[in-house]
Amino acid sequence: MSTTLSDTDLAHLRRCVDLAREALDDGDEPFGSVLVDAEGLVRFEDRNRVKDGDATRHPEFEIARWAAAHLSPAERRTCTVYTSGEHCPMCAAAHAWVGLGRIVYASSTEQLGAWHRAWGVAPGPVAALPITAVAPGVRVAGPAPELAAEIRALHARMLGREADDGDQAG
Repeated sequence: MSTTLSDTDLAHLRRCVDLAREALDDGDEPFGSVLVDAEGLVRFEDRNRVKDGDATRHPEFEIARWAAAHLSPAERRTCTVYTSGEHCPMCAAAHAWVGLGRIVYASSTEQLGAWHRAWGVAPGPVAALPITAVAPGVRVAGPAPELAAEIRALHARMLGREADDGDQAG
């Protein structure tokens, strides 16, 4: 996975972080994602909406659903999904099944796992796998080191932790 991201990539990732903050401010888990077409137009964006009990309401999954309903297979292949956190296995599979293009993420599954371990958070019910382990044909880029501290702080806030508790790994 590449950590070399363009200024355009970083601008879209910053929007994802804003959406993640919006989710957290609404009492949800801090994740946000944006779908951008080949011309650079934002076609769809969403944030996490799992607080009401539907654990499938991830923004990446919503993007896959929206793209399947509104874009041709050719259009989907040329889109990029930007996201504040690397896709979980469910979202990576949906992305691959729908035939979306590149994924660019601000923070990795590995980073989130390290933060959670440092904070004593138990693992979730699904294995934390990188995108390429679930969908090996999907092109990925990330993480964005310049956004790690901000994303870590959002997750710390969600858990009621201080941003500097435990491991500082970015």
